Amino acid sequence: MKKNDTKSILLVGVGGQGTILASKILSEGLVRKGYDVKMSEIHGMSQRGGSVTTHVRFGTKVASPVVPEGEADVLVAFEKVEAVRWLKYLKKGGRLVVNNFEIYSLPVLTGAAKYPDEVVEKLEKEVPDLKIFNAGEIAEGLGNIKAQNVVLLGALVKAMGLEDIDWESVLNELVPAKLLDLNIKAFKAGLEQ
Repeated sequence: MKKNDTKSILLVGVGGQGTILASKILSEGLVRKGYDVKMSEIHGMSQRGGSVTTHVRFGTKVASPVVPEGEADVLVAFEKVEAVRWLKYLKKGGRLVVNNFEIYSLPVLTGAAKYPDEVVEKLEKEVPDLKIFNAGEIAEGLGNIKAQNVVLLGALVKAMGLEDIDWESVLNELVPAKLLDLNIKAFKAGLEQ
């Protein structure tokens, strides 16, 4: 990486999806590779199903952990409406990785609001470099839908060309031992997306 060639990643989701854990795993792997890494978390009303966003920036020397609007090289959305909500952060020519998964807010569940139509079509129209798949379905097939965060992490690692990092070692350090095998499988499934 060239001097001052900072890469910016924004991970967005809904409380409980594992956005922060995925960001911590990503950051640890990047540190082990020798990058200067800065991470910033914004929880919002995460306990009530609100947005959770994590900014991860890495390079030779990173000045700020916050990804400015329009400067994310990659935006990873753990829920598809979150992709639309945070799309303004993706730079022109940036890559968008989206979990084709829906989480309904309380107003939608009670009938007071409607889940937006044509989310995928909007994303396809606005972002040429789009990877969309159902990480929840993949994780559920592996035995636990909660592993969708690590499926998405695997897809991000592939999108960024970071496969040469020892991700299994990072997972071993940051996930509970009883869930390690599941998370390694989830990560590898994400690499295949």
